Amino acid sequence: MKKRIKILLIIPVLLLLAAVVTYVLNVRMSSPLAEGQEKDYIRVQEIGENHFGTSDGSWLRKNDKGVWELYVHGEPYARGLAFGALAQRLLAEKESSFISEIENRVPSSSYLNFLKYVVGWFHRDLDEYVPDEYLKEIYGSSQYMADSFDYISPKYHRGLSYHAAHDIGHALQNMNLVGCTSFVVKGDKSENGKLLIGRNFDFYFGEEFAKDRMVAFYNPDQGYQFMSVTWACFSGVVSGINEKGLTVTLNSAKSAIPSKGKTPVSIIARQILQYASTIDEAYAIAKSYDSFVAETFLIGSKKDRRAALIEKTPEVTVLYEEDDSEMIVTNHFQSDELKNDPLNQDYLQEGVSDYRYERVHQLIDSLEPLTPTRAVHLLRDKKGLDGEDIGLANEKAVNQLIAHHSVIFSPEEMIVWVSAPPYQLGEYVAYDLNEIFKTSEGDFFTYTDSLSIAADPFLDSQGYRRYTSFVNIKDRIQKYLAKGEGTKLQEKEIDGFIKSNPKGFLTYYYLGDYFKSIGSWQEAEKYYNIALDLEIAKQSERKHIEEGLKECMQHL
Repeated sequence: MKKRIKILLIIPVLLLLAAVVTYVLNVRMSSPLAEGQEKDYIRVQEIGENHFGTSDGSWLRKNDKGVWELYVHGEPYARGLAFGALAQRLLAEKESSFISEIENRVPSSSYLNFLKYVVGWFHRDLDEYVPDEYLKEIYGSSQYMADSFDYISPKYHRGLSYHAAHDIGHALQNMNLVGCTSFVVKGDKSENGKLLIGRNFDFYFGEEFAKDRMVAFYNPDQGYQFMSVTWACFSGVVSGINEKGLTVTLNSAKSAIPSKGKTPVSIIARQILQYASTIDEAYAIAKSYDSFVAETFLIGSKKDRRAALIEKTPEVTVLYEEDDSEMIVTNHFQSDELKNDPLNQDYLQEGVSDYRYERVHQLIDSLEPLTPTRAVHLLRDKKGLDGEDIGLANEKAVNQLIAHHSVIFSPEEMIVWVSAPPYQLGEYVAYDLNEIFKTSEGDFFTYTDSLSIAADPFLDSQGYRRYTSFVNIKDRIQKYLAKGEGTKLQEKEIDGFIKSNPKGFLTYYYLGDYFKSIGSWQEAEKYYNIALDLEIAKQSERKHIEEGLKECMQHL
């Protein structure tokens, strides 16, 4: 009886919450444009295969390496409209993959619907924390979003909320969405003594989301020209460089789950890239915003001829520098002010961020002085400490084979290398920004083939083909575990799954979970025990396996 009363009391609260969120999403968050500023849709002309342009000189095309190249210019709303019009098909595909992956990870449709309102509540004031310039740009591109997802929320609200996806992803790190690696070398650690910066952006939200990476070149009416490695209609920045040779890359840090939205870290990075030319200017911008979650901004500066970290939590912003000729960034804070933060210490106890940090240090020592080609070798490394085989897709590896993109910056030379798909295995195509930023408005440009770096031989190996098989079966298992959908694994498929990644603990982790879900306790116990003998990425994953074993023993 008491339980029923509690339920009856909760229902009105949930209905009230849903009503408030619906009001907030549909009424309060209004258009950022003044009356009369709305423009007609932009007409897009097909110039060639996968090559499109607008009448105002913006354009989008896919190069022969599989990377989309975009150029937009002008005032914010016009930039957004051009981006949306040119990338409309890519945007629809990206949103579809994003929503599909959420549905795969959240098994209950009723809980998924409730989660929509919870996220809406977090984002209820999001537009108050995003600069007006970017609100207008996002509003412009959102006009080209697909009608089919309007049931979630209006287009502009979805477009704005997606800019906080990176923040939510690393706040929920137990979902394994983010585990980035970055480094800087200079002086005796760099072949020419100049700054060399490398990064893997390991934001993973399914294989479909990782497709169609884009190199966007902005020529805004205010601030500096810049280049950003991004995806369709994403106005934030996660990896970029501007015409002054200032670079920005994001690395997540451990955060509490936020109670409400503030400024997404990708928007802060965008503001830095568009308006800062030095480390001090970047720090002043970062400090002026309240962030949604904790983050590390790695800043490289041509003017300063050095790099620094801006470590930021929702409460504190710290500038951290080292006198050494190398700097490594994984997913933990390093400054005196934040390294002892309880959340940072909790994450270090997982044993993955410091492990990967040490592996990067080993690789720099073995490869120095670093050239761009050697930096690529480092970013593609799939081994553990001392070169141990820890299997594929292990979060302790620099290359986890999940990267959305990988980038190398040479700020003083104004050259950038961007990995072609898949992951960081394709060719690293080189962009000479000395020439690109001088290009007349509307003219076409592309990568410089003579400076590009060859694809990883692993891409054409049997090992890579086995890995693609591993990913396919892993995805089937995850979907089966989440929703009970799909066919059960056949014995031949199980054998193939093991052969595809025999040294990877994840292989046996997923098999243990799969057999436990169908009540095959002896098989589950066998695979959990095999996993425990391998290099497990995080303590929380080890705990999951041990708890699975306990459950098995209760049924044997």
